[in-house]
Amino acid sequence: MPSFPVRRLLPLAALAMASALLLSSCAGSAGDADGSDAELVWAIEGANLSAGHMDPQTSQLDVSGMVQRQVLDSLVFQEADGSFSPWLAKSWEVSEDGRTYTFELRDDVTFSDGNAFDAAAVKANFDRIVDPATKSAQAASMLGGELYAGTEATGEHTVEVSFTQPYAPFLQAASTAQLGFWSPKVLEKSADQLDAGGPDVTVGTGPFVLSEYTADQEIVYTRNDDYAWGPDGAKAPKIKTLRVELLPEASVRAGVLSSGEADVATQLPPNVVADLGDDVTVTAKEYPGLPYSLFLNEKHGVFADQKVRQAFSVAIDIDAAVDEIFFGEFPRAWSILGPTTPGYDKSLEGSWPFDADKANALLDEAGWTERGADGIRMKDGQRLSARWIAWTPISDDRTALANAIQSDLKDVGFEIVREKLEPAAYNEQYGPKTYDITDWDFSGVDADLLRSHLGTDGFQNASQVSDPAVDDLLERGLSASDTDERAQIYTELQQWNAEHVAIVPLYVSSLITGSAKGVDGLEYDLYGRPLFYDASVSR
Repeated sequence: MPSFPVRRLLPLAALAMASALLLSSCAGSAGDADGSDAELVWAIEGANLSAGHMDPQTSQLDVSGMVQRQVLDSLVFQEADGSFSPWLAKSWEVSEDGRTYTFELRDDVTFSDGNAFDAAAVKANFDRIVDPATKSAQAASMLGGELYAGTEATGEHTVEVSFTQPYAPFLQAASTAQLGFWSPKVLEKSADQLDAGGPDVTVGTGPFVLSEYTADQEIVYTRNDDYAWGPDGAKAPKIKTLRVELLPEASVRAGVLSSGEADVATQLPPNVVADLGDDVTVTAKEYPGLPYSLFLNEKHGVFADQKVRQAFSVAIDIDAAVDEIFFGEFPRAWSILGPTTPGYDKSLEGSWPFDADKANALLDEAGWTERGADGIRMKDGQRLSARWIAWTPISDDRTALANAIQSDLKDVGFEIVREKLEPAAYNEQYGPKTYDITDWDFSGVDADLLRSHLGTDGFQNASQVSDPAVDDLLERGLSASDTDERAQIYTELQQWNAEHVAIVPLYVSSLITGSAKGVDGLEYDLYGRPLFYDASVSR
């Protein structure tokens, strides 16, 4: 195994320079005696938000939903045990055939621009999401995609959402920021500006109002004093201002938290946790959904051969690399669903360990028996080579992991060429699928997220899987309302991938958040994202 670079905190001088970028002079201004004028500073990575990702209805980035949860409320709230409770909807019913969801809405909710929240607002947002002109991918898929039959306002505060067939994942989808609600006035006049965001555009019903936004630097949210309709009875927040500092460097986020210039820091890597100090409380929440994985394009190049895909997966010493790079904090992944995702197949654990001998044998069987001068396998004059495109920015730990993967595969005669691409250049190749490998993880509480990754028409089907049997399983997963039946369906899909190897899962990451002494009442959703309804800060 190669040696791995370890990320260190910046020298104090560099840290001070980076911290000077913060627009607030200090964190946690306590304000008056009851804390009602307090400001809480939250440091996040925030990469690519300015590249048109301020609208969760159109963005696929987790960070979009994380920050805009402050202004976007949902129909229902998903509790820690996975159940659903009222939010903007007081109650709901599902028709016997599972095709229609009827919601009774609260009648006391207003958008921060003064417009009333009602059934017409629900319809306007949902119809906007599925409108091809919106170019939504993730949110449209969560709303059923082609299964969405429409939304009808059957009363001022009664709305029916219909599908062409039973659609079991809808309540979970309806609890997310991706299906949250923008003001109808904004949708009518400024919908094309939502992806860029701004005080006059980012208008929802949430506990905060976006009051300032400086791209690539900070977002300032101010308390919505009229807020009285949060989940589980949440009212207007205790803090007056939530200042979100966008700091791409993890070492800088850790530094401003340790120095007291930030009250909360999220997206911290494992290697900085030990240096945060005793006054910082660290909370790590394992992501549900698809672990960080490699997607093997079976319609392009060498991965058309299943034996090559299988050899690739067992040629990597995943356990050793993940343990060393992530300090034992992130577990090695065995399945295309993480352990905290309903339907996870625990039986796959340990089923495909590192085995260089098996990898060599599989590549021999596939006909890659010759070797070039540099040790790379050859067949019919062609090198056994695969091109991996990676979306920037790329963290140091993922760079180290990529180096380990390339080294392990070179040992069995498999060349991996990795290209680090800016978003525009990446999309130029991702669109026509002119790559062999790409990588990402994808959070989601419902296993239906596999539909977008493995379905023939899935918008995230980076492996270009097209298998009628897989499509049938995904269709059945959509329709099944019985929990055990759905779990069995997604177990079959996980076992299919373990044999077919369209996706190679590597590790299950956690969202690591640190909070400084004096921060109280901070809670987290099922994705590990901070919720600030009851948060307070004092010094």
